[in-house]
Amino acid sequence: LFAFATAGALAAVLSTSPNCAAAERLRVGINLTTIETLPIYLAAEGPLRDAIALTGGAIPLLTEGKVDTVTNAETQALLRSTANPDIRVILTVAEYSYRIIARRSAGIASASDLRGKKIATQLNSSAHFSIVKMLRGAGLSEADVTVVGLMPPEMPAALARGDVDAVSIWEPAAEKSVAALGADAVILQGAAYRERFNLNTTTGVLQDPAKRKAIVDLLRVLIGTSQEARAHPERGKALIAAKLGLTEPFVSTVWSLFSFPASIPDDMLESMIEQEPWMALKQNRPARSREAIAALIDASLLRDAKASVRP
Repeated sequence: LFAFATAGALAAVLSTSPNCAAAERLRVGINLTTIETLPIYLAAEGPLRDAIALTGGAIPLLTEGKVDTVTNAETQALLRSTANPDIRVILTVAEYSYRIIARRSAGIASASDLRGKKIATQLNSSAHFSIVKMLRGAGLSEADVTVVGLMPPEMPAALARGDVDAVSIWEPAAEKSVAALGADAVILQGAAYRERFNLNTTTGVLQDPAKRKAIVDLLRVLIGTSQEARAHPERGKALIAAKLGLTEPFVSTVWSLFSFPASIPDDMLESMIEQEPWMALKQNRPARSREAIAALIDASLLRDAKASVRP
């Protein structure tokens, strides 16, 4: 078991900041539609109930100063840090193993059959990069397919109608696409790519000592709730199903595709470096150096959080 920071303690930390009103909550932006958010929901429903304020959003909410920390995939840190180089990745909340859902009736049985096909995704996202990674593993490139930009809720129906031949997207849209196709569904899992669903902040936020301490306390709690999600998945499945309007059997079906490490994976930097030239091409700019990408990852808050975790 872990000793969590209490909600009162975290609120007290924030209230000491000269820029914060008494008992102001740490502002945490989250994706309201994804299973990856689970450890933060567990924290908000439990030890940090009165200490954090959740709001839906992604990195733009952070760069606009509307939240103190926010979730998003590592691909988005690359995308947004071009204009905002003070963005920092501070924790991987979840990892997700992408797959491509394709129509068997479109002549697709393997990744090599994607040549000339239409693949829907959310453009310039981790789901988009997963297409690139899988195509490379099959000896193809993005130029060998037609990538179609769609929003996740639109994808299952578009795939079932035959508007596109395949989709690459996160849950629950991916599994809903499987269900929409039924026996016509082919699930492709090729060259391994794991989305890192991270917690991000900025150097500006971290310059406030009270907010930095509050974020460290949040990370300490997330270490515990992530362990809970791993050790006792039943509560996590029930909670995320309720939050997303899904059934528990649906969540159980895709559960094995997720992990909740509460860490910074050893291969995070290498994955971001691999993605950088692709993202640079999308943004029509030169690729940044290894050192510039490494600067986007700040492991110091996690080290501080781990140092204060008591077994």
